[in-house]
Amino acid sequence: MEFVTLNDGNKMPVAGYGVFQMATDDSTAQAVADAIKAGYRLIDTAQAYDNEVAVGKGIKMSGVDREELFVTSKLWLSDYEYDAAMAQIDKALSDMGLEYFDLYLLHQPVGNVYSAWRALEDAQKAGKIKSIGVSNFHNDRLVDLGLFNDVKPAVNQIEINPFFQRESELSVMADEGVVAEAWAPFAEGKNGIFTNETLVAIAQAHNKTVGQVILRWLTQRGIVALAKTVRPERMRENIDIFDFKLTDEEMKLVAELNTNTSQFFDHRDPEMVKYLAARH
Repeated sequence: MEFVTLNDGNKMPVAGYGVFQMATDDSTAQAVADAIKAGYRLIDTAQAYDNEVAVGKGIKMSGVDREELFVTSKLWLSDYEYDAAMAQIDKALSDMGLEYFDLYLLHQPVGNVYSAWRALEDAQKAGKIKSIGVSNFHNDRLVDLGLFNDVKPAVNQIEINPFFQRESELSVMADEGVVAEAWAPFAEGKNGIFTNETLVAIAQAHNKTVGQVILRWLTQRGIVALAKTVRPERMRENIDIFDFKLTDEEMKLVAELNTNTSQFFDHRDPEMVKYLAARH
């Protein structure tokens, strides 16, 4: 496993297992246990996924020492008021059977962000969270949050895939010392990503799969990559990405796939903000 060092000195695995849209029952617990067995040490969940209990059970089932794992969860904007945020952090830890989170994020860049962030800062001071960060923040909101608070975000988890490469965001994050973490690196299979001629050719050149090429393309650039699957064989495949390296030419070829367009939605779209507010 390779690691990145966060701006607070903590180390984070570059390959992680995500559980978005996975069930709330024992099937998710088993999947998490299988992922840890396959070699994953970064596990990513969220309050909004409604499966923190199952994820915690899977961590316990794995039998791997807690100190070897890097566990992340996220706060939903319904609890962005300070007291509610502190209470939710305690609840999440209790639900997952943990004493601390390695990383805890603000899930969305809307609502009472500042109050929630100060709760995360205080929870970090209390030892409940080792590193704090955000998700889905654009450049302006990310820099703004860092400038007007005591602790700068360590991580920004955003959509990054070959079709939406986020170069401007990555440049600002690098300047600010914030690690980028990619959700939906496979774009959920949209636009024929797994049969893309460029990616298929690169995969064949390395005797790897397109999924492995995408994950290597990310981690080779210092971006933490999350992958989701419930199949143990695919888990092993997705983490088997550290025995090859893409050439400079191959990296350029992937860069040419960029459309600079989200494969899902724009968090700055007023209608998306209204949608998120409705889920408050």
